[in-house]
Amino acid sequence: MKKIIFVLLVALMGISVNAQEKKKNAKYDIAVNGNCELCKKRIEKAAFSVPGVKSAVWHSDDTTLHVILNEEKSDVVKIHQAVAKAGHDTDQVKAKDEDYEKLHHCCMYERKG
Repeated sequence: MKKIIFVLLVALMGISVNAQEKKKNAKYDIAVNGNCELCKKRIEKAAFSVPGVKSAVWHSDDTTLHVILNEEKSDVVKIHQAVAKAGHDTDQVKAKDEDYEKLHHCCMYERKG
């Protein structure tokens, strides 16, 4: 009986480890507020400052940052934090007022909330 319970526990642990496996090419779409080409450069530069970011492209038409990330080196939360530090609100992290105020006047998007 003890052997059966042990085997079941080992099997369950194996399943949970597989569920938490990190991807080398995880794709994320992050909503990031911005207006222009200066914003695009700043947002993409902030995303690339995070270790493990392989690709980062921001589109002004839908204000979405498309990212490919090696999750073994970092996580998506750090991308949100880096972009917010650059002055741009994301769908999860709001930029501090002092970071937003540093933006060029054409980059000052309408903030919500």
